[in-house]
Amino acid sequence: MRIAFLTAPEGVEQVELTDPWQAAKDAGHEPVLVSTKPGEIQAFHHLDKADTFPVDEVVGEASADSFGGLVLPGGVANPDFLRMEEKAVAFVRDFFEQGRPVAAICHAPWTLVEADVVRGRVLTSWPSLRTDIRNAGGTWVDEQVKVCDHGSNKLVTSRKPDDLKAFCETFLEVFADAGKEG
Repeated sequence: MRIAFLTAPEGVEQVELTDPWQAAKDAGHEPVLVSTKPGEIQAFHHLDKADTFPVDEVVGEASADSFGGLVLPGGVANPDFLRMEEKAVAFVRDFFEQGRPVAAICHAPWTLVEADVVRGRVLTSWPSLRTDIRNAGGTWVDEQVKVCDHGSNKLVTSRKPDDLKAFCETFLEVFADAGKEG
C-alpha cells in the first residue's frame, strides 16, 4: 500500500514522522513524503532543528486516489502551516470523502479541524487541541490511541510521542484492514 505522509516544509516533529514511516516500511508498505513545496522538509526535535528529508510528491500534484491511507505527523508548527494551505487541506479532506483511512498524532488534528472532518468523530490529540476539536464538533478523549469509525473512514489518533508504539501498531492494523476491503 502507498501511504502518504503529509508535512509542511518545516515544523514536523521528527520522531512522529520517522517512527511511523519506518513502521510502514517494515510492514511492506510504500511511505511517500508529500509536502506543500518540492525539495526537502526540515524536521524538528521539539523546538530545535533536526534532520531534513526529501519530498517525494507535492500537494496539488498528488492525489488521494493514488494512496491507500494518510498519516499526519505532528509538531506544533507543522499542522499550523498545513491548515493555512488550501491545497493541503483539500488533500486531507479527499481521504475522508473517499473513505480512506487517516492517522494523526499530537498536534496534527489541527489540520483535520481546518478540513472540517472532525464533526461527529471521537479522537485524541495533544491536550491543548481539545477545545479546538470540541468547537469543530468532535469529541475529545484522553487515550493513548483512539480508532473512530463514526464516519466515511477510519480515523486513528494519538496524543504524543510516548504513544508512538501503540499509534504505529494501530494505524498499520487499520490500514491493512482497509486495504482488504478496498
